[in-house]
Amino acid sequence: MTQPSFVPIVEADQVRPSYRLNVPGIWTQSRPSELRGTTIPSGALFGSPGPDQGFALKLARRFEDRLELTDGESAEDAVAGATAVATRRAARFGRAPVVHDLAFAYTLWGFLGGAPGDLIEFRVPLFRSAAHHYQARRRIADLVVEGALRLSPEAVADRLGMWRDLVTVPVDD
Repeated sequence: MTQPSFVPIVEADQVRPSYRLNVPGIWTQSRPSELRGTTIPSGALFGSPGPDQGFALKLARRFEDRLELTDGESAEDAVAGATAVATRRAARFGRAPVVHDLAFAYTLWGFLGGAPGDLIEFRVPLFRSAAHHYQARRRIADLVVEGALRLSPEAVADRLGMWRDLVTVPVDD
């Protein structure tokens, strides 16, 4: 219903004209970060993109009191390296990280106990300063064999004696 002209109305209540938006121009992929093509690029230091990967850090902290560390290892480095493995595993399943991804990573690298001596010797220099260097975390995550990512934490614990089947050991190490 319209308002009679003799009734006073404040300016804020008056009808305003609508805004007319311009028709947008053609869209192009002109920014450097735009992905071109149908496949996600992969290679060294690209990582494993997935949803809500930061949540893995919160989950990783739940294991800190149970970590079995040796001389030369720090909890921060173990958390950083295990988080990289857990986010890679979660991304392979196309989901956000869950506690089982962290259990998988910690078990694989022997931080939850039962690690053979040669695994500990291999992981100590590998995890050193991982909390401070992205390249170290990527290397840790990339060393895990693709097929091993589909294993459950329990299956990894059963195969920990044969850890070289689950991890790519570089020739120079």
